[in-house]
Amino acid sequence: MVRKMNVIHTLEPIYDQNSKVLILGTMPSIKSREKGFYYANPKNRFWKTLETIYQEKIGENKEEKIKFLKKHHIALYDVLQSCEITSSSDQSIKNPIPNDLTKILKTTKIKKVFTTEKKAYELYQKYCYPKTKIEAIYLPSTSPANCKKGIEKILKDTYQQIKIWAE
Repeated sequence: MVRKMNVIHTLEPIYDQNSKVLILGTMPSIKSREKGFYYANPKNRFWKTLETIYQEKIGENKEEKIKFLKKHHIALYDVLQSCEITSSSDQSIKNPIPNDLTKILKTTKIKKVFTTEKKAYELYQKYCYPKTKIEAIYLPSTSPANCKKGIEKILKDTYQQIKIWAE
């Protein structure tokens, strides 16, 4: 039996003073929490999607991924600081508490926020937008749970905008 757990976000945001876009997920998946890094499930297409957009190999380890993000002026974090969640299902989220994005926004050049799934977008709009006043763009999920959308469809939908806003 799968039970709902209270999860606290433990991953540090990735950004530097040159970051121009902020990509927000909802809450790290079980695999990401286990491995201590964002989008760590090998079936998740997040990193593959960025490789395709930038036509550049990112690498497998955390350091290479962080270097890639900073090189392309991308900040990465999640909307929630904590919540109750069943497994890694965003649809099961209850009692969400948002992350404070103030430090990131005050020390960067963030012009646009992207969310990597509908739930992240909804939570950002409800809890973060009133404080940030930065419009978010919803991006289709790259999660293995969203496999019906091929990577080409994901790219065509909106991920190309990351590159445009980050330049």
